[in-house]
Amino acid sequence: MSASDSDTPLVKGKTNGAVSTSTIPKSGDRHMDKETTVSNGQLEPGLSIRNGPVEQMDVDGSATNGAMNGKRKSRASINGACYKEASSSSDDDDDKPLSKRRKTTVPKDTSAGASDSNSDAPLARNAVKKPPKVKPEDVGESDSDQPLGKKLVAAKKKIENQAEKEAKAIRAQERKTSVSKRKPKKVESESDDDLPLAKKKKPAARKASNGVKKEESDDDVPLSKKAPAAKKGAAAKTQAPAKKAAKGKAVKKEETEQDEEAELEEDEYRWWEAPNKDDGSVKWTTLEHNGVVFPPEYEPLPGHIKMKYNGVPVSLHKDAEEVATFFGSMLNSTHNVENPTFQKNFFHDFKEVLDKTGHAKGPKGEKIKIEKFDKCDFHDIFAYYDAQREAKKALPAAEKKALKAAKDEAEAPYMFCMWDGRKQKVGNFRVEPPGLFRGRGDHPKTGKVKKRVLPEQITINIGKEARVPPAPAGHKWKEVKHDQTGTWLAMWQENINLAYKYVMLAANSDIKGQSDYKKFEKARELKKHIDKIRKDYTRDLKSEVMADRQRATAVYLIDKFALRAGNEKGEDEADTVGCCSLKFENVTLKPPNKVVFDFLGKDSIRFYDEVEVDAQVFKNLKIFKKAPKKDGDEIFDRLTTSGLNKYLSTYMPGLTAKVFRTYNASYTMSNLLKEMKSTGTIAEKVKDYNEANRKVAILCNHKRTVAASHAASIEKMQEKINGLRYQQWRIKQMMIDLDPKLKKKKGAEYFALPDDLTQEWVETHQKALVEEQREKIRKKFEKDNEKRIADGEKEMKPKELDERLEVADEMEKKFKKENKTGKVEAEGKGATVEKLEGQVEKLHTRIETMKVQMEDKDNNKEVALGTSKINYIDPRLTVVFNKKFNVPIERFFSKTLREKFDWAIKSVDENWEF
Repeated sequence: MSASDSDTPLVKGKTNGAVSTSTIPKSGDRHMDKETTVSNGQLEPGLSIRNGPVEQMDVDGSATNGAMNGKRKSRASINGACYKEASSSSDDDDDKPLSKRRKTTVPKDTSAGASDSNSDAPLARNAVKKPPKVKPEDVGESDSDQPLGKKLVAAKKKIENQAEKEAKAIRAQERKTSVSKRKPKKVESESDDDLPLAKKKKPAARKASNGVKKEESDDDVPLSKKAPAAKKGAAAKTQAPAKKAAKGKAVKKEETEQDEEAELEEDEYRWWEAPNKDDGSVKWTTLEHNGVVFPPEYEPLPGHIKMKYNGVPVSLHKDAEEVATFFGSMLNSTHNVENPTFQKNFFHDFKEVLDKTGHAKGPKGEKIKIEKFDKCDFHDIFAYYDAQREAKKALPAAEKKALKAAKDEAEAPYMFCMWDGRKQKVGNFRVEPPGLFRGRGDHPKTGKVKKRVLPEQITINIGKEARVPPAPAGHKWKEVKHDQTGTWLAMWQENINLAYKYVMLAANSDIKGQSDYKKFEKARELKKHIDKIRKDYTRDLKSEVMADRQRATAVYLIDKFALRAGNEKGEDEADTVGCCSLKFENVTLKPPNKVVFDFLGKDSIRFYDEVEVDAQVFKNLKIFKKAPKKDGDEIFDRLTTSGLNKYLSTYMPGLTAKVFRTYNASYTMSNLLKEMKSTGTIAEKVKDYNEANRKVAILCNHKRTVAASHAASIEKMQEKINGLRYQQWRIKQMMIDLDPKLKKKKGAEYFALPDDLTQEWVETHQKALVEEQREKIRKKFEKDNEKRIADGEKEMKPKELDERLEVADEMEKKFKKENKTGKVEAEGKGATVEKLEGQVEKLHTRIETMKVQMEDKDNNKEVALGTSKINYIDPRLTVVFNKKFNVPIERFFSKTLREKFDWAIKSVDENWEF
């Protein structure tokens, strides 16, 4: 399939730099073949190699990876468009003339005479951070010193081959089913064995472990196309009268039981069994809610707390003082307040407010004009707010509980809404308070003032017959809508990025659940078409049409390396890019087939990876970067994200580039689960799941940098294990105290202190145990005193604490005696050898469990398991593992996630397939 824009001189019109030719002559292709050597075969293309420093490149030389000028259109409305326009995914520029397409700025002129000031440039351009130095053990290398990525090469190839076969099989089965439906049914009876597959009787519906009936033969059919499960009691109601008469009382008893079960489940709406509300349709018939919760009004600072300007305390107007407190209260966040861009943006907005309010007044009432940021001193403001924070932390537990209860009571009316007569939890019902915008990564707008949102800016969406929630006194709503196609309750436009903020239902609501469900069903549908897509883009990698070759290369990178597609952006947005908006400097080539990607991705987080690609893809990238292209020029200059998604939708409705990430993760996990045979303890089974999740993250290139605290965390876990081993040794010594003959009977080795637990370590550990005991006693004393005060009783005196601390003193004396004599006396009433042996075994189990957990944590240091498990792996696959290997779902999903994925937990059994 050829792109519609292949003959146009330039698809995007986004750059004023060099542009690729519209076609690639065969002679040029052959010439490039001579320059590009074939891969050395060390690693199958399609897997990333490492996250490490960039070496000197043979082809491109050093690249200036900071100057990223990829601009893409914001999802938010920049010019105040309506909420529906703002929520659209992207604009399609394909049919627009060049003169009307969005253009972006070219890199600033650095030639002679140009300004050398970088004060207006985003931080990403001013100071580029180098990637961290990475040791072999930090990039997933196993005990055999071979990276797991290399070991998974064969697995990746096998999974891709399996996907191709499965896609063909699904389509063949669908064709066969379609043909069989068109054939007239035969009246005469046939043996089931002689019937074609499409006409054979389906296996009887069996009851899943969660009570939902399911046909075995429809595992690969999207849930939206499956017949809804029969309601309980339905079979009894449709039985023939003769059959009812034969069964008599038994039938009545069965009907009664089924009716009771149906009544118990009446309040649960199992929407996943019959999802029928598609995008663009009416989402609700009736909707009632109580609006939003506004942040409290600003309380001025006490008279003696002031900002200083040039060393002089100054008085500010209430509005200006509030903005000053935004900055002053966060001086402890050095990452932000010491950022030059943050300071510049804050002071620009602060001065705007000062200009409106008349700046400041000195101690004698004289006017003081605030003109320089470095003369502003916010330390007194910080000290005031820091003291308030500490005082809040120090409040008694009972008082904290009372404050929380009062807050919950005040917010209770806003926490739920009535959606089609069903009570649904609302998500973000609080309007964000004013403050300073931080952004992620090196955002160019970091530090700007987020203004207070007024009721006059808020649009309410509610049912026509419902009571409209009253606006705060003296205010009114911007507008009241009755948009039944929208799933939002309220919305407004914020002042930083002009994005629309929406109040939506909570993650565990029916509507949010349906959104997740559709996302994973779309990925599930992709497995029917993946073989054809891969075959087509592999063919088009050699196309003579430049637009087709660029598109095929982009789809290859998105499929193999999980790159995001990227969109056009506005000039004042963060310099983030994706696959379609990659710049010349973001891609560095290393012959024979290594490619280094280095750019700011989603949320301004740096994406850095070195990968091996197919020889043809390497050659294509070399062509796309061919002179006269230079830094700032687009690599895929004949491709737009909207054009790419339009092309993908020809394979299946709704297919976009982002579906590949979900499909690849879920399909890979599905294949790993089929082959898995998890045994052992719960901890060992959880480790098996995490190992599969880790493989998914590596195969799908969902990586992260090893956390700086990882080594300390592992050391802490090891220290806990050593503490349990020491405790185990002490109990064994108590056994000898009770029966000295045991030493000869069991052998001296059984009772020996482990070699790595030296005497020095033992004494240090003993001191830590004593101090820990003292801390526990102090906390218990404080808690008991708080309870006594709350109950109106007298507070205990410090003497009581001293008496309680004697327990820790006794422990300290006991340890000193043990170290001196080398003997440990049995502790506790009625201690026996049998009881102590039981304690040793329990400790052994705990030690082994912690060892498994520590190994699991260390193995997963370079991959974000939570991200892949929550966002990319179909949650139903986690439920399959949970039911198949009898592991509590709580080990994988927190309470919040269990609510979010309630539909997944209740809709499948252990035999479900992605």
